Amino acid sequence: MLKGFAVAISIALAMIVSSMPVWAEQVQLPWKGIRLNGELTVPELGSLGNGVVLITHGSLAHNEMEIVVAIREALRERNIASLAISLGFGRDDRKGFYDCATGPNLHKRYDAVEEIAAWVDWLKGQGAGPIAVMGHSSGGNQTAVYGAEDPDPAVRAVILLAPGSYDAAGQAATYKKRYDRDLSAVLAQARAMAPGELLEGVPFISCESATVSAASFRSYYESDPRGDTPSLLKAIRVPSLVIAGSEDTVVENLADSIGPLAGENLEFVSVDGADHFFRDLYMEDVADAIATFLGERW
Repeated sequence: MLKGFAVAISIALAMIVSSMPVWAEQVQLPWKGIRLNGELTVPELGSLGNGVVLITHGSLAHNEMEIVVAIREALRERNIASLAISLGFGRDDRKGFYDCATGPNLHKRYDAVEEIAAWVDWLKGQGAGPIAVMGHSSGGNQTAVYGAEDPDPAVRAVILLAPGSYDAAGQAATYKKRYDRDLSAVLAQARAMAPGELLEGVPFISCESATVSAASFRSYYESDPRGDTPSLLKAIRVPSLVIAGSEDTVVENLADSIGPLAGENLEFVSVDGADHFFRDLYMEDVADAIATFLGERW
């Protein structure tokens, strides 16, 4: 019995010791009257001073969704610190998936770029060394915009995971199929209104009926050159890595649209068999690609 008790104590102590060096905490950032949330993870053999990856989630998601948690954990195992953020969408202390059916929607698609910049400033204030900005899906496009426009000099790399792009024709077709409404008619209505006026009961992003400002609606559905991720990659001056899943049916044909752009400043990796969310062992391939990429630049 004593031997069994000793073994149990040894296992318990080993678990405690192995978990102690990993520092993870929820952090908040005041921004334009609301509180933004983030999850900061610093592994045993890593530190903010050694570098950190700032992770932005996809459309209407949050920093505790499955793929973001998997990225954080896989990077931690490779001794890479990370900060996974939740975009605010104008809501204070937002947690979980955003519900566009509640309250007026006033946020704009590229508010995310300003939030990424604010978090980069926060990381610098925490003593962070080189920073890599990373985004998944629509967060990949928003991250690319940040990287192409005027990133902080502390940002040394851009990583895009299955990045989305926006095209007006595709959005119109999807809007019609999903909601049986003509997007052009709703856009015409929004264009005729003052930016702060509210459209009532219109389909918006994932909601069949929402209240949304004219400016917000236009930002998500009007054609915008910033929506073209391949073009943005040509303007990013720091080293960039794009990772795609060969079986991705949400963002398709990245091998055709981005693969040919690969060169000295852009690396393209296709994970064979992975879908849009890189579940299970495919995330190991993603993390290995990121670790190799950053290891050559940090």
